[in-house]
Amino acid sequence: MLTVTLRTLRTRWVTLVGTFVALALGVALIATMGLGLASTWEAPAREPERFAGAAVVVRGADELRVPSPIGERKQPLARPRGVAPEVAKALAAKARTVADRSFPVRVSRRDGDDTLVGHPWSVATFGGYRLNAGHEPRAGEVVLAGSPALVGTAVRVRTPAGVSTRTVAGVVAPVRFERALFFSDAEAARLSPRIDHLVVEAAPELVRTLVGPGADVQVLTGDDRRRADPDPDRDRDALIAMNALLGTAGGVTTFVCVFVVASTFAFAVAQRRRDIGLLRTAGATPRQIRRMLVIEAAVVGVLASATGCVLGSHGAPILAGLLVDEKLAPSWFTIGAHTWPYQVAFWTGLLVALAGVTVATVRAGRIRAVEALREASIDKAMTPGRWLFGVGLLATGVGMLVWRLLADPGDALHRKTYTTQPMLLITAVALLAPILVRPLTRLLAWPPAQLPGATGMLVLQNAAAGVRRTAAVAAPVLVTVALAGSLLGATATIDEAKAAEIREQTRADLVVRADDTSAGFDDRTVARIRAVPGATVMVSATTAVYRLEDGHALIRSDARAVDARGLSGARTLPVEAGSLDGLDDTSIVVNTEWAQHTVGERVDVWLGDGTRTSLRIAAVIAAGTGDNGVYLTRHHARDVAPDRLDVTWAPGADRVAGDAAVRAALEPIGARVLTRAQWIEAADPSVSRQTRVGYAVVLGITLVYTGIALANTMVMGTSDRAPDLATLRLTGATKRQILVLVGAEALTVVVVGAVLGSIVTALNLLGIWGSLAALSVRSPIVLPWQTLGATLAACAVVAVVAAMLSAVGALRTRPIESAGARE
Repeated sequence: MLTVTLRTLRTRWVTLVGTFVALALGVALIATMGLGLASTWEAPAREPERFAGAAVVVRGADELRVPSPIGERKQPLARPRGVAPEVAKALAAKARTVADRSFPVRVSRRDGDDTLVGHPWSVATFGGYRLNAGHEPRAGEVVLAGSPALVGTAVRVRTPAGVSTRTVAGVVAPVRFERALFFSDAEAARLSPRIDHLVVEAAPELVRTLVGPGADVQVLTGDDRRRADPDPDRDRDALIAMNALLGTAGGVTTFVCVFVVASTFAFAVAQRRRDIGLLRTAGATPRQIRRMLVIEAAVVGVLASATGCVLGSHGAPILAGLLVDEKLAPSWFTIGAHTWPYQVAFWTGLLVALAGVTVATVRAGRIRAVEALREASIDKAMTPGRWLFGVGLLATGVGMLVWRLLADPGDALHRKTYTTQPMLLITAVALLAPILVRPLTRLLAWPPAQLPGATGMLVLQNAAAGVRRTAAVAAPVLVTVALAGSLLGATATIDEAKAAEIREQTRADLVVRADDTSAGFDDRTVARIRAVPGATVMVSATTAVYRLEDGHALIRSDARAVDARGLSGARTLPVEAGSLDGLDDTSIVVNTEWAQHTVGERVDVWLGDGTRTSLRIAAVIAAGTGDNGVYLTRHHARDVAPDRLDVTWAPGADRVAGDAAVRAALEPIGARVLTRAQWIEAADPSVSRQTRVGYAVVLGITLVYTGIALANTMVMGTSDRAPDLATLRLTGATKRQILVLVGAEALTVVVVGAVLGSIVTALNLLGIWGSLAALSVRSPIVLPWQTLGATLAACAVVAVVAAMLSAVGALRTRPIESAGARE
């Protein structure tokens, strides 16, 4: 039987190559994504930078720690604390200390504006700064990184205190971890009174003793001093984002690879129905047939999986380079030395190949010897097992959509949900495809069948009769259209819902956002805006609140600290219970995601700086798409400067003059003044480049693979029909007519796959639309027509070209020889 197996592999080389290519590329994709994912699990070790020259650094608390029945829970504070003045005074009394302050600044020069961070000069030495020219800054002077030619020049500097012109006293060499502007210590203290870090020239044990165990500070030594660097978690955060992207990509590509490989191997076995019948005629038992097919799959599986692992080792660095070039990964991101992705990819490929063949061999072993003598056989594509799994998966997929709609509609908007949900439905529709293929092909091929000539009639009969072949060839188109439509349609629909929320909730005529280099709006600026005739101004600041849910989960909620009197006039929030007018210094507005959301109930929360308080629920708003956070008064965020002003004009006010007055008042601090329309456009979530590029990478890789799989399956299907094409030639058909027939059949199959994929897309997007409606968001379903059209066109081109090239190869053989292949 082994000899027969090897000879079969040699004689059916097209099927062999087709299954080998599908499996090798699938394993390569799994290995590539696995290597990328494994490389996101550990950030590179970094040495302290800003305070590399300091032995001990005291820093204010930046974490909220809350005890719970299952241990201490932690969350980063929205407003990290500074070093308390009494702590700084106590340490200064026992050792030499140097206070560090950090604040945003913008420098304007002839060659443009630069966004920098301000520090006192005394901390420069700890970060390795050295003067290259000039002297240390005095009153009215600054030191920055640049050419010695800058010494003595004047620069315009915008700080939280306003705009001023300063002289460049000296220059330093640039460093990689920040772009700094240094002031004298006295001026830095005036511009930013809070002490962010305190360098203490004393033994760590003495410093810890002086601050005491209950002090709200951290004493950093050794590698822990990195916590005082700018954005110390940037590497970790970048890897978390990468992990999410590659995790999604890995899940999608693994599903597609398994789906395509299993379908290809099953189709390859189905193509050999007549060969198996001949073997049965020669005396082979069902057990021998099954063993032969499993051995073939094992040989191809081992070779193709090994080849795929080699391809994956070369593909992973290319993927990493692409992610870095597109700014989706940090510049240092590379593929590490990991072995488990190869193990997973290899064994997944081999097991899928064996599983696909094993399922098909159950039917193959039942083929009777007499079937080898038939010119035609009934194509019974739907078996009891296929019915069972198809209906079961369809019921499960639809059931999950309904369950989310009724029990947890917000879950449908999470990326993990709307990327995995289509997989169930794709598999279900693929299993049930044969019962849909016949009516679909008859419907699609009926119009051309009415035209003069036999081409249309043959397209109709061939596609409808070869149900298994049509379903197998349509499978890559199904998964391509379903994934592109479901994923891109889901993000577009959710983005449109977010935009609709912004449009409905924004009532202000002007929205003013603080500049990125500004510490917010001070009281004088707010007073000037409020003094503009006809202006009603609501002031708000970004903060957060924390709650301990179910006694063990410390959950952070984004919050806005607002003027309670102006909230209802500036924004239209989806209130489900209570009233916004009830918001005061003793209350809070929460959303329906909170476990406690009964009006009048008291909730224990921690504010953005970690202060614990108990507040009464004044109103409950719908969670919406997830951006409807928590509202409380500015009393609970006194140390946070407002970063947004909502300006509403009174009826009859001179809006043109008012707009001009507001812009003039804000021009010195560089705040952005946007009209309502401009604000809605700027806040539109669909403009996120990272989201677009991320999905382009995920779908691009997947769709390229399914395109290759489509061409591969089309070649396998067309080459198997060489005797049929020869028969057509013997009956008088020309080569051109046969090629037109093959191309028309390929187009029909592509359209069938597109229709099946559209069914999956429709079910998924209807589920998301229903969940949005349940969340009180009224928004239409958005379909990426342009992308779907391009995808379908690409599938059509690939299918037609592959089918016609394969047919051209088949037509080179003399018709009488190809027709004799049946005998």
